[in-house]
Amino acid sequence: MPGNGTVILQPGRERSVLRRHPWIFSGAVARIRGDPADGDIVDVQDAGGQWLARGYLNRRSQITVRLLTWNPAEEINADFWKRRLQRALQGRADLLRSPDTTAFRLVHAESDGLPGLIVDRYGEFLVAQFLTLGIERWKDTMVSLLVDLLSPRGIYERSDVDVREKEGPPMRTGPLWGEPPPPLVEVRENGLRFRVDVETGQKTGFYLDQRENRARLAPFSPGAEVLDAFCYTGAFGVCAARHGAARVTFVDSSGPALELARENLSLNGLSPDDHEFVEGDVARVLRAFRAVGRRFDLIILDPPKFAPSAQDVPRAARAYKDINLQAFHLLRPGGILFSTSCSGAVSADLFQKILFGAALDAGRDVQILGHLHQGSDHPVSLNFPEGTYLKGFICRAL
Repeated sequence: MPGNGTVILQPGRERSVLRRHPWIFSGAVARIRGDPADGDIVDVQDAGGQWLARGYLNRRSQITVRLLTWNPAEEINADFWKRRLQRALQGRADLLRSPDTTAFRLVHAESDGLPGLIVDRYGEFLVAQFLTLGIERWKDTMVSLLVDLLSPRGIYERSDVDVREKEGPPMRTGPLWGEPPPPLVEVRENGLRFRVDVETGQKTGFYLDQRENRARLAPFSPGAEVLDAFCYTGAFGVCAARHGAARVTFVDSSGPALELARENLSLNGLSPDDHEFVEGDVARVLRAFRAVGRRFDLIILDPPKFAPSAQDVPRAARAYKDINLQAFHLLRPGGILFSTSCSGAVSADLFQKILFGAALDAGRDVQILGHLHQGSDHPVSLNFPEGTYLKGFICRAL
Protein backbone atom coordinates (compact mmCIF):
# COMPACT_ATOMS: atom_id res chain seq x y z
CA MET A 1 0.00 0.00 0.00
CA PRO A 2 1.61 3.31 -1.03
CA GLY A 3 1.78 6.36 1.18
CA ASN A 4 -0.74 9.18 1.14
CA GLY A 5 1.61 11.36 -0.91
CA THR A 6 5.11 11.46 -2.29
CA VAL A 7 8.12 13.47 -1.17
CA ILE A 8 10.49 14.25 -4.05
CA LEU A 9 14.09 14.92 -3.06
CA GLN A 10 16.48 17.48 -4.44
CA PRO A 11 19.05 16.10 -6.93
CA GLY A 12 21.88 14.36 -5.10
CA ARG A 13 20.11 14.34 -1.74
CA GLU A 14 19.20 10.66 -1.80
CA ARG A 15 22.54 9.41 -0.50
CA SER A 16 21.58 9.39 3.18
CA VAL A 17 18.35 7.54 2.35
CA LEU A 18 20.29 4.90 0.41
CA ARG A 19 22.49 4.52 3.49
CA ARG A 20 19.30 3.87 5.47
CA HIS A 21 19.56 6.94 7.67
CA PRO A 22 16.05 7.48 9.08
CA TRP A 23 15.92 11.29 8.82
CA ILE A 24 15.20 13.52 5.82
CA PHE A 25 15.73 17.20 6.59
CA SER A 26 13.66 19.98 5.07
CA GLY A 27 16.52 21.22 2.89
CA ALA A 28 16.64 17.91 1.04
CA VAL A 29 13.00 18.14 -0.10
CA ALA A 30 12.26 19.53 -3.58
CA ARG A 31 8.48 19.22 -3.48
CA ILE A 32 5.61 17.13 -2.13
CA ARG A 33 3.20 15.51 -4.58
CA GLY A 34 -0.39 14.97 -3.55
CA ASP A 35 -1.96 16.49 -0.47
CA PRO A 36 -0.74 14.49 2.55
CA ALA A 37 -1.44 15.87 6.01
CA ASP A 38 1.35 16.20 8.55
CA GLY A 39 1.65 12.88 10.34
CA ASP A 40 0.60 10.89 7.26
CA ILE A 41 2.63 8.08 5.74
CA VAL A 42 4.39 9.20 2.53
CA ASP A 43 6.63 7.61 -0.08
CA VAL A 44 10.03 9.11 -0.87
CA GLN A 45 11.50 9.32 -4.38
CA ASP A 46 14.75 10.67 -5.73
CA ALA A 47 14.81 13.50 -8.28
CA GLY A 48 14.56 10.96 -11.11
CA GLY A 49 11.39 9.33 -9.74
CA GLN A 50 13.04 6.23 -8.23
CA TRP A 51 11.23 4.93 -5.11
CA LEU A 52 13.53 5.00 -2.07
CA ALA A 53 11.67 4.56 1.19
CA ARG A 54 8.49 5.18 3.19
CA GLY A 55 7.96 7.14 6.39
CA TYR A 56 5.83 9.75 8.08
CA LEU A 57 5.67 13.43 7.20
CA ASN A 58 5.80 16.59 9.29
CA ARG A 59 6.32 19.90 7.52
CA ARG A 60 6.54 21.70 10.88
CA SER A 61 9.64 19.82 11.88
CA GLN A 62 13.16 20.39 10.61
CA ILE A 63 13.13 16.62 10.12
CA THR A 64 10.46 16.56 7.42
CA VAL A 65 10.30 12.77 7.01
CA ARG A 66 11.20 10.04 9.49
CA LEU A 67 11.71 6.85 7.56
CA LEU A 68 10.21 3.53 8.58
CA THR A 69 10.92 1.08 5.76
CA TRP A 70 13.08 0.71 2.67
CA ASN A 71 10.94 -2.18 1.37
CA PRO A 72 8.31 -1.01 -1.15
CA ALA A 73 6.12 -4.02 -0.36
CA GLU A 74 6.00 -3.31 3.39
CA GLU A 75 2.78 -1.58 4.46
CA ILE A 76 2.72 0.66 7.50
CA ASN A 77 -0.16 -0.82 9.50
CA ALA A 78 -0.80 -2.49 12.86
CA ASP A 79 1.06 -5.63 11.77
CA PHE A 80 4.11 -3.54 10.87
CA TRP A 81 4.20 -1.93 14.30
CA LYS A 82 3.68 -5.28 16.00
CA ARG A 83 6.67 -6.78 14.17
CA ARG A 84 8.85 -3.84 15.16
CA LEU A 85 7.80 -4.06 18.81
CA GLN A 86 8.35 -7.81 18.88
CA ARG A 87 11.85 -7.30 17.46
CA ALA A 88 12.63 -4.71 20.13
CA LEU A 89 11.37 -6.98 22.91
CA GLN A 90 13.35 -9.92 21.57
CA GLY A 91 16.48 -7.79 21.86
CA ARG A 92 15.74 -7.40 25.60
CA ALA A 93 14.73 -11.02 26.19
CA ASP A 94 17.46 -11.54 28.80
CA LEU A 95 16.31 -8.50 30.78
CA LEU A 96 12.65 -9.46 30.51
CA ARG A 97 13.51 -12.82 32.11
CA SER A 98 15.72 -11.38 34.87
CA PRO A 99 14.27 -11.19 38.40
CA ASP A 100 17.23 -9.01 39.45
CA THR A 101 16.51 -6.15 37.01
CA THR A 102 12.95 -4.94 36.51
CA ALA A 103 13.62 -1.43 35.17
CA PHE A 104 15.03 -0.90 31.68
CA ARG A 105 14.26 0.48 28.24
CA LEU A 106 12.08 -1.64 25.96
CA VAL A 107 11.93 0.62 22.88
CA HIS A 108 14.66 3.10 21.92
CA ALA A 109 13.07 5.10 19.09
CA GLU A 110 15.01 5.23 15.80
CA SER A 111 17.58 2.69 16.95
CA ASP A 112 14.77 0.12 17.24
CA GLY A 113 13.14 1.18 13.97
CA LEU A 114 10.38 3.01 15.85
CA PRO A 115 11.09 6.74 15.38
CA GLY A 116 9.66 8.94 18.08
CA LEU A 117 8.68 6.12 20.46
CA ILE A 118 10.26 5.47 23.86
CA VAL A 119 8.96 2.73 26.14
CA ASP A 120 10.49 2.03 29.55
CA ARG A 121 9.59 -0.74 31.97
CA TYR A 122 9.28 -0.05 35.69
CA GLY A 123 8.26 -3.28 37.36
CA GLU A 124 4.68 -4.01 36.36
CA PHE A 125 4.20 -0.59 34.74
CA LEU A 126 5.24 0.83 31.37
CA VAL A 127 6.10 4.48 30.77
CA ALA A 128 5.80 5.66 27.16
CA GLN A 129 6.88 8.80 25.35
CA PHE A 130 5.31 9.69 21.99
CA LEU A 131 7.74 12.34 20.81
CA THR A 132 6.72 12.98 17.20
CA LEU A 133 3.52 13.80 15.37
CA GLY A 134 3.83 10.69 13.23
CA ILE A 135 4.01 8.30 16.16
CA GLU A 136 1.29 10.26 17.99
CA ARG A 137 -1.09 9.24 15.17
CA TRP A 138 -0.47 5.58 16.07
CA LYS A 139 -0.71 5.98 19.85
CA ASP A 140 -3.88 3.90 20.31
CA THR A 141 -2.42 1.12 18.17
CA MET A 142 0.84 1.15 20.14
CA VAL A 143 -0.92 1.04 23.49
CA SER A 144 -3.08 -1.89 22.37
CA LEU A 145 -0.03 -3.79 21.10
CA LEU A 146 1.97 -3.15 24.28
CA VAL A 147 -0.92 -4.47 26.36
CA ASP A 148 -1.17 -7.61 24.22
CA LEU A 149 2.58 -8.26 24.19
CA LEU A 150 3.48 -7.41 27.80
CA SER A 151 0.30 -7.47 29.95
CA PRO A 152 1.35 -4.59 32.22
CA ARG A 153 -0.68 -3.35 35.17
CA GLY A 154 -0.75 0.07 33.59
CA ILE A 155 0.79 2.33 30.95
CA TYR A 156 1.65 5.91 31.83
CA GLU A 157 2.50 8.65 29.32
CA ARG A 158 5.43 11.04 29.81
CA SER A 159 5.30 12.98 26.55
CA ASP A 160 6.66 16.08 28.27
CA VAL A 161 9.88 16.55 26.29
CA ASP A 162 10.77 19.72 24.37
CA VAL A 163 11.04 17.91 21.02
CA ARG A 164 7.32 17.16 21.13
CA GLU A 165 6.44 20.85 21.06
CA LYS A 166 8.68 21.30 18.00
CA GLU A 167 6.72 18.51 16.32
CA GLY A 168 3.35 20.13 16.95
CA PRO A 169 1.44 18.14 19.57
CA PRO A 170 1.20 19.68 23.05
CA MET A 171 3.04 18.09 25.93
CA ARG A 172 1.03 15.45 27.76
CA THR A 173 1.36 13.28 30.83
CA GLY A 174 -1.11 10.90 32.43
CA PRO A 175 -2.44 7.35 32.45
CA LEU A 176 -2.98 5.73 29.05
CA TRP A 177 -4.26 2.31 30.05
CA GLY A 178 -4.91 0.21 33.14
CA GLU A 179 -4.03 1.24 36.67
CA PRO A 180 -2.26 4.54 37.34
CA PRO A 181 1.13 3.97 38.95
CA PRO A 182 1.56 4.55 42.69
CA PRO A 183 3.47 7.67 43.81
CA LEU A 184 6.63 5.56 43.98
CA VAL A 185 7.15 2.39 41.97
CA GLU A 186 9.64 -0.07 43.45
CA VAL A 187 12.06 -1.66 40.96
CA ARG A 188 15.20 -3.75 41.00
CA GLU A 189 18.48 -3.05 39.25
CA ASN A 190 21.17 -5.74 39.42
CA GLY A 191 19.59 -6.91 42.67
CA LEU A 192 19.42 -3.46 44.26
CA ARG A 193 16.05 -1.92 45.13
CA PHE A 194 14.97 1.59 44.17
CA ARG A 195 11.82 3.65 44.44
CA VAL A 196 11.02 5.66 41.32
CA ASP A 197 8.67 8.58 40.72
CA VAL A 198 7.54 7.81 37.16
CA GLU A 199 4.98 10.63 37.08
CA THR A 200 7.24 13.63 37.76
CA GLY A 201 10.80 12.28 38.02
CA GLN A 202 13.64 13.11 35.63
CA LYS A 203 13.37 11.54 32.15
CA THR A 204 10.80 8.77 32.69
CA GLY A 205 11.67 8.57 36.39
CA PHE A 206 15.15 7.01 36.55
CA TYR A 207 18.43 7.14 34.62
CA LEU A 208 18.03 3.69 33.13
CA ASP A 209 20.85 4.25 30.62
CA GLN A 210 23.47 4.19 33.43
CA ARG A 211 22.61 0.69 34.71
CA GLU A 212 25.69 -1.03 33.33
CA ASN A 213 27.95 1.86 34.33
CA ARG A 214 26.69 1.73 37.92
CA ALA A 215 27.59 -1.95 38.07
CA ARG A 216 31.20 -1.03 37.19
CA LEU A 217 31.56 0.80 40.52
CA ALA A 218 31.87 -2.49 42.40
CA PRO A 219 35.67 -2.99 42.33
CA PHE A 220 36.38 0.65 43.26
CA SER A 221 33.93 0.96 46.14
CA PRO A 222 35.14 -1.17 49.11
CA GLY A 223 36.37 1.11 51.89
CA ALA A 224 36.19 4.21 49.69
CA GLU A 225 35.07 7.69 50.62
CA VAL A 226 32.75 8.52 47.72
CA LEU A 227 31.32 11.72 46.24
CA ASP A 228 28.17 11.21 44.15
CA ALA A 229 27.66 14.57 42.42
CA PHE A 230 24.45 15.34 40.53
CA CYS A 231 23.25 12.28 42.40
CA TYR A 232 19.49 12.70 41.73
CA THR A 233 17.88 9.85 43.73
CA GLY A 234 21.24 8.34 44.59
CA ALA A 235 21.53 5.30 42.32
CA PHE A 236 25.32 5.53 41.85
CA GLY A 237 25.93 6.26 45.51
CA VAL A 238 23.63 3.50 46.70
CA CYS A 239 25.45 1.08 44.44
CA ALA A 240 28.83 2.19 45.84
CA ALA A 241 27.57 1.91 49.42
CA ARG A 242 26.12 -1.53 48.80
CA HIS A 243 29.51 -2.63 47.47
CA GLY A 244 31.29 -1.55 50.62
CA ALA A 245 31.98 2.18 50.40
CA ALA A 246 32.83 3.59 53.83
CA ARG A 247 30.88 6.81 53.31
CA VAL A 248 29.03 8.43 50.41
CA THR A 249 28.44 12.15 50.08
CA PHE A 250 25.34 12.73 47.95
CA VAL A 251 25.14 16.16 46.29
CA ASP A 252 22.18 17.48 44.29
CA SER A 253 20.24 20.72 43.81
CA SER A 254 16.93 18.96 44.57
CA GLY A 255 15.90 18.39 48.17
CA PRO A 256 13.14 15.91 47.25
CA ALA A 257 15.62 13.89 45.16
CA LEU A 258 17.98 13.69 48.13
CA GLU A 259 15.12 12.51 50.35
CA LEU A 260 14.46 9.73 47.88
CA ALA A 261 18.17 8.89 47.93
CA ARG A 262 17.85 8.43 51.70
CA GLU A 263 14.88 6.10 51.14
CA ASN A 264 16.82 4.11 48.55
CA LEU A 265 19.67 3.58 50.98
CA SER A 266 17.28 2.30 53.62
CA LEU A 267 15.55 0.09 51.09
CA ASN A 268 18.85 -1.74 50.57
CA GLY A 269 19.60 -2.23 54.24
CA LEU A 270 21.94 0.76 54.49
CA SER A 271 21.69 3.49 57.12
CA PRO A 272 21.35 7.05 55.75
CA ASP A 273 22.96 8.23 59.00
CA ASP A 274 26.26 6.70 57.84
CA HIS A 275 26.32 9.00 54.80
CA GLU A 276 26.16 12.72 53.95
CA PHE A 277 23.56 14.67 51.97
CA VAL A 278 24.28 18.13 50.58
CA GLU A 279 21.65 20.20 48.78
CA GLY A 280 23.01 22.92 46.53
CA ASP A 281 24.47 23.95 43.19
CA VAL A 282 26.96 21.18 42.45
CA ALA A 283 29.69 23.38 40.94
CA ARG A 284 29.61 25.65 43.99
CA VAL A 285 29.61 22.71 46.38
CA LEU A 286 32.66 21.23 44.66
CA ARG A 287 34.52 24.53 45.04
CA ALA A 288 33.51 24.72 48.69
CA PHE A 289 34.80 21.20 49.32
CA ARG A 290 38.10 22.13 47.65
CA ALA A 291 38.39 25.28 49.75
CA VAL A 292 38.20 23.31 53.00
CA GLY A 293 40.50 20.52 51.82
CA ARG A 294 37.95 17.72 51.37
CA ARG A 295 39.32 14.66 49.54
CA PHE A 296 37.66 11.55 48.10
CA ASP A 297 38.73 8.14 46.81
CA LEU A 298 35.94 7.86 44.24
CA ILE A 299 33.96 10.64 42.54
CA ILE A 300 30.98 10.21 40.23
CA LEU A 301 30.00 13.12 37.95
CA ASP A 302 26.70 12.48 36.17
CA PRO A 303 25.48 15.96 35.23
CA PRO A 304 22.35 16.81 33.24
CA LYS A 305 22.53 17.61 29.54
CA PHE A 306 24.69 20.74 29.32
CA ALA A 307 24.41 20.98 25.50
CA PRO A 308 20.82 20.51 24.23
CA SER A 309 21.99 21.52 20.72
CA ALA A 310 25.20 22.12 18.75
CA GLN A 311 25.12 25.85 19.43
CA ASP A 312 25.36 25.12 23.17
CA VAL A 313 28.58 23.09 22.87
CA PRO A 314 31.09 25.89 23.67
CA ARG A 315 29.24 26.84 26.84
CA ALA A 316 28.77 23.20 27.77
CA ALA A 317 32.46 22.46 27.26
CA ARG A 318 33.35 25.16 29.78
CA ALA A 319 30.85 23.76 32.28
CA TYR A 320 32.13 20.19 31.85
CA LYS A 321 35.71 21.36 32.23
CA ASP A 322 34.92 23.28 35.40
CA ILE A 323 33.29 20.41 37.29
CA ASN A 324 35.95 17.92 36.18
CA LEU A 325 38.72 20.34 37.17
CA GLN A 326 37.23 20.55 40.66
CA ALA A 327 36.88 16.75 40.77
CA PHE A 328 40.55 16.23 39.90
CA HIS A 329 41.51 18.61 42.72
CA LEU A 330 39.29 16.66 45.14
CA LEU A 331 40.68 13.19 44.35
CA ARG A 332 43.28 11.58 46.57
CA PRO A 333 46.35 10.14 44.81
CA GLY A 334 45.18 7.04 42.97
CA GLY A 335 41.56 8.19 43.23
CA ILE A 336 38.98 7.19 40.64
CA LEU A 337 36.69 9.49 38.66
CA PHE A 338 33.59 8.26 36.83
CA SER A 339 32.79 11.21 34.54
CA THR A 340 29.93 11.16 32.02
CA SER A 341 28.16 13.41 29.55
CA CYS A 342 24.68 12.78 28.17
CA SER A 343 24.91 15.63 25.65
CA GLY A 344 24.62 14.08 22.19
CA ALA A 345 26.17 17.20 20.66
CA VAL A 346 29.37 16.60 22.67
CA SER A 347 31.32 13.77 21.06
CA ALA A 348 33.37 11.25 23.01
CA ASP A 349 36.50 12.68 21.40
CA LEU A 350 35.64 16.21 22.51
CA PHE A 351 34.73 15.01 25.99
CA GLN A 352 38.11 13.30 26.31
CA LYS A 353 39.81 16.54 25.29
CA ILE A 354 37.79 18.41 27.91
CA LEU A 355 38.96 15.96 30.58
CA PHE A 356 42.54 16.34 29.36
CA GLY A 357 42.32 20.12 29.74
CA ALA A 358 40.84 19.78 33.21
CA ALA A 359 43.55 17.36 34.32
CA LEU A 360 46.27 19.59 32.88
CA ASP A 361 44.94 22.65 34.72
CA ALA A 362 44.65 20.62 37.92
CA GLY A 363 48.26 19.47 37.59
CA ARG A 364 47.25 15.80 37.70
CA ASP A 365 48.53 12.91 35.62
CA VAL A 366 45.45 10.89 34.70
CA GLN A 367 44.98 7.44 33.19
CA ILE A 368 41.87 6.20 31.37
CA LEU A 369 40.90 2.82 32.83
CA GLY A 370 37.67 2.34 30.90
CA HIS A 371 35.00 3.86 28.71
CA LEU A 372 31.38 4.37 29.74
CA HIS A 373 28.40 4.07 27.40
CA GLN A 374 24.61 3.90 27.48
CA GLY A 375 23.36 0.42 28.39
CA SER A 376 22.62 -2.34 25.89
CA ASP A 377 18.89 -1.64 26.28
CA HIS A 378 19.66 1.74 24.65
CA PRO A 379 21.21 0.31 21.46
CA VAL A 380 22.71 2.40 18.66
CA SER A 381 21.90 1.53 15.06
CA LEU A 382 24.96 1.67 12.81
CA ASN A 383 23.00 3.69 10.27
CA PHE A 384 21.92 6.16 12.98
CA PRO A 385 25.02 7.34 14.89
CA GLU A 386 22.94 10.15 16.39
CA GLY A 387 21.55 7.47 18.71
CA THR A 388 24.85 7.66 20.61
CA TYR A 389 24.55 10.26 23.34
CA LEU A 390 25.94 8.93 26.64
CA LYS A 391 29.68 8.73 26.91
CA GLY A 392 32.17 8.81 29.74
CA PHE A 393 35.47 7.68 31.19
CA ILE A 394 36.76 5.86 34.23
CA CYS A 395 39.89 7.80 35.16
CA ARG A 396 42.61 7.30 37.75
CA ALA A 397 44.34 10.43 39.04
CA LEU A 398 47.97 9.71 39.92
